[in-house]
Amino acid sequence: MADDAKHIVFLILGVVGFGLLLVVILVPMSFVGLEYYEMGFKRQKSTGTVDTDKVYEGGKHFIGPDYEFKVFRSDAHFVTLTDVSVFTLDKLEVDLDISFQYFLRPDQLSLLHSQYDIYYKNIMKTSATDAFKGQAPNYSTRQYISERNTVEEAMFKAVRERLGGKCCAKDCSEHKYACPPGCKPIASCNLEDKGLFVDVKYFQLKSVNIPGDVEERFLKALTLREEADKEHLLQEAQVVRKNTEAEVQRRKNQAIEISQNATAQSQLLEAISQANYTATIEKARSSGLKQLYTTLGITDQNIKNSFDYLRTLQGLENVHLTVDFQQRIAGTL
Repeated sequence: MADDAKHIVFLILGVVGFGLLLVVILVPMSFVGLEYYEMGFKRQKSTGTVDTDKVYEGGKHFIGPDYEFKVFRSDAHFVTLTDVSVFTLDKLEVDLDISFQYFLRPDQLSLLHSQYDIYYKNIMKTSATDAFKGQAPNYSTRQYISERNTVEEAMFKAVRERLGGKCCAKDCSEHKYACPPGCKPIASCNLEDKGLFVDVKYFQLKSVNIPGDVEERFLKALTLREEADKEHLLQEAQVVRKNTEAEVQRRKNQAIEISQNATAQSQLLEAISQANYTATIEKARSSGLKQLYTTLGITDQNIKNSFDYLRTLQGLENVHLTVDFQQRIAGTL
């Protein structure tokens, strides 16, 4: 009986020890980690079933010994496309080097997984290529060289909308283009409005390579355009020069006209003033003589004429009057 009790105790201790051993082994195996640049879904090892209800981010997570993570990158996905041939507005073919960086949306990761699983990277490349190729013919070869910022911004917008859709983000301060102008509120967005469930935050238009024969045609067209612009400017300069000369002559004519008019006006004023002066003097002289004759009692017209004549001679500057007593005056005493 005592031996049976011992056997039961040993059995219980063995079971407990085995259980503790399993706990020691299985508990560490139940903790699975994700790097800081990773996120993922819980996946059962034995069946391969993926649970997309929750997105796990970087850190250690207790998910059980029969589970692991199906991992996606939570940091930037870098895409570089080289020697992509596009046609410009002037029907010339150029090769572009493009780079852009996109981020997966954690809240739409289950949609991305259901659509593309982990094979989404090539989809992003081909969709982005189609997007900026669609914008390429809107700009001339010259604009690719002289207005790179404008072309780059248009291509960025096209790629951003193709991959990211037209929905506003939940947090508009998340990044610069989280809520672009004209975006739809997230509550009213359907599946098609969400694009490919990523955010394209950065875009670079790098090299613009013009093939030799195309470059030669472009340079020839550019030279002809510059020569046409030069001829146009020369013609404009000639017109401006002629107009300037005509304006100068018009101003000179105006100055001569003004000068002659001023001279005529001054002469007229001088003549009027002189006439007024003479009339005033003569009026005053006539009035004075009349008063003189009245006072002296002179009524003989000959005496009046002689007096007026002598007074007039006396007023002349080049006449000198003298009295000569050598002349004999004969007459009745």
